[in-house]
Amino acid sequence: MIDFISEHELAILRWLHIIAVVYWLGGEWGVFQTSFKVLDTRLSMAERRRHMDTAYKIDIMARTGIISLLPLGLHMGYLWGVQPLGGAWLWGMWAVWAAWMALTWSAFFARGTPRFKPLSDAEDWTRYLLIPTLILVSTASLFGDGPIAAGDGERWYAAKMLTFGLALIIGVVLRLFMHEWQALFPILEAGPDPAAEAKLTRSFDNARRLAYLYWVLILSTAFFGAVKPF
Repeated sequence: MIDFISEHELAILRWLHIIAVVYWLGGEWGVFQTSFKVLDTRLSMAERRRHMDTAYKIDIMARTGIISLLPLGLHMGYLWGVQPLGGAWLWGMWAVWAAWMALTWSAFFARGTPRFKPLSDAEDWTRYLLIPTLILVSTASLFGDGPIAAGDGERWYAAKMLTFGLALIIGVVLRLFMHEWQALFPILEAGPDPAAEAKLTRSFDNARRLAYLYWVLILSTAFFGAVKPF
């Protein structure tokens, strides 16, 4: 088994990377479609709450894909020779991934409890640290300042890292919108509240507009990885 994994390491990582992208893109589409039911005032609040819960259940799979793409992409980058950090660093990276995944799923299971907010806030902070790192490293590499290789036929990797970092910015904003929805639902469940309903509608409309840019960045990231155009 170990020999098989060693022999097919890159192919297995590529397969997992494809699955992660599918969950990311498909999950975001699922949340987008479910949001229409959450906003539908013709439905009872219990029914809208059920659709809201469904959106969170779909979103956790998208987030699982997003989190997994980073170590998968960096691991493959090392095997391709376009990023220099391997060995113990790779093991450490996968350990961080495991801890990050545990935090993400803990926040998911804690929704609706007092533990949700601190866990969710901690998960948000992982993005606040990761996003500038990805953007700075990828931009510096594209200008030839490393650490990512950016010679002929190699710049696609840094470009992919850049669009991934930009997509994560959109993802953070969409998460903040979802936090807002979560806060508004108890108000609406307490009784009709036109102001809260209007605020929820504005929030959903803004999130939907942003989702289109999000998909462009996701597809661009996948394009650079699959086509390797430059």
